[in-house]
Amino acid sequence: MSEKICVYTREVDPEAYPEGLARSVHFAVISEDGERQPLNRDCGILFAKGQVRSDNTIEPLGVSDPKIFFMPDGTIGIVAKRVYENGKPDERMRDDLLFWKTKDLVGFSEEARISAADLRIYAVGDSVSPDPVIIERAKKYWNPITFTGVSLPTEVTVPAKGTAGDCVPDKLASLCATLSYSDGSVRAKKVRWDPGDIDFNKPGEYKITGHIRQQRFKFPLVEGYGDPVIFRWEDKWYYISTNDNLNDIGLYVREASEVQDLFKAGIKEHLILPFDPDRGLEQTFWAPEFHVIGGELYILFAVSGHMWGPQCHLMRKKKGMSITDPAAWEDPVRVVKKDGSPLAEGPITLDMTYIKAKSGAYVIWSYREHIGTPMDSGSMLYIATVDDREPWKLTSDPVLLTRPLYGWENVAGTINNEGPNGFVKDGTVYLTYSGGSANAYTYALGLLTADESRNLTNIGNWTKSPVPVLNFRSVKGEYGPGHNSFFVNEEGEMMIAYHGETDIKSRLRCDGIRRVHFRADGTPYFQMSCDEDVSDTDVTVICKVE
Repeated sequence: MSEKICVYTREVDPEAYPEGLARSVHFAVISEDGERQPLNRDCGILFAKGQVRSDNTIEPLGVSDPKIFFMPDGTIGIVAKRVYENGKPDERMRDDLLFWKTKDLVGFSEEARISAADLRIYAVGDSVSPDPVIIERAKKYWNPITFTGVSLPTEVTVPAKGTAGDCVPDKLASLCATLSYSDGSVRAKKVRWDPGDIDFNKPGEYKITGHIRQQRFKFPLVEGYGDPVIFRWEDKWYYISTNDNLNDIGLYVREASEVQDLFKAGIKEHLILPFDPDRGLEQTFWAPEFHVIGGELYILFAVSGHMWGPQCHLMRKKKGMSITDPAAWEDPVRVVKKDGSPLAEGPITLDMTYIKAKSGAYVIWSYREHIGTPMDSGSMLYIATVDDREPWKLTSDPVLLTRPLYGWENVAGTINNEGPNGFVKDGTVYLTYSGGSANAYTYALGLLTADESRNLTNIGNWTKSPVPVLNFRSVKGEYGPGHNSFFVNEEGEMMIAYHGETDIKSRLRCDGIRRVHFRADGTPYFQMSCDEDVSDTDVTVICKVE
């Protein structure tokens, strides 16, 4: 008997696994002895898309009774009944089922339909037995990725000539250890060597010990802050966020020489943009982000005047002045469309970010109509091009990029696509965004990808992951991770900053930072906890001095 793959939905738990999550297709491996091993931490992988009603509101949908089968060409098919969010049958799909295909249990086709009559030619059931290679790949992809070992040469030969006393020779100093992970990925890591009393001017063989140190941050770093951004500028590090502790009034910045020092007790917070009714700055100082655009430093953020209704703004730093000096910043400018009209009148706009790609410069933001009413459209992401010389003015029409159709994006009416932030690596744009509840455990990260050389305002050039890439089951003790940003640390490692809660019932937003891992295929993996990554460890080599 070989291993099998089975499909299922989970029981609804309103307090810990609500309808929007439970009514999705889950996958598990059944071992030869019958042991069940859930994939993706027992979270759903395939979600039914909600339907946009004629009034532009979203009707959330789910699935029930999933089945799996082989197609004649060896492709694996998955079908499920479409149901309403509460589990009742969707009579509009009486004769049809939702249908997905996959060759490797990693990538899946877009949701489609298949008639129940057409399905009769297949051997449909609760499980199938794919090639063991496919199952092994699925386990490596969907199970937690963990550190498995470190390797480096056992011996290294260096010349004695030209070295100075106990200074580590360049050849040894540049030697990197190779760290291995459970999915087959590897990465290089610098070693900090301790030369002790070794004199590298004297020929001989010496045993030298080095230390591998992974930068780590405890969670929570700070309490009462959301939407964190870490930014490096002129050899200093800066932290900016939404300050829930002060009712989201004002923009505050921290400055330090090292990232971890940004979170030391008692560090000064510099108020750079205060409450100011005369300038229309009264409430919702939300989601500030630092961006260098056209060689100038900007902060992109949302703010409201006397009437509630956040709108996207930019403000530029004056040359030669300190980030922490309020006088260093020009007056905020509201973002406008290409004809000069406001980005929105009535609907709210917020969470604007900036992406520079080979195909141009773009801004992406969240837009929402009729918030808090029966006509609430939910928040959705729009994208447009800008000119780096005037980034507050769009140079194309706004284009709808994504809205919260999946159950994990729309949990119990949260209807969220917000908080976009991204980076470019190896020619691909990786854009994360958040869905679910912004201050509760259901908050989660989604992912959009595109070729950076393609026109990013053409939605056909984007691929949207149907499954969240970071959620409350990803890292123990961290609930509702979302509204993130990225930065590269002192060692050149990609890091993710985010907010979340410390308890499943908490509503206090707290900040955290972790390393972003990259799989063997180069794609990012956001769920590696500090315990799953390399710990501080010692290594030794024999150094032969000639």
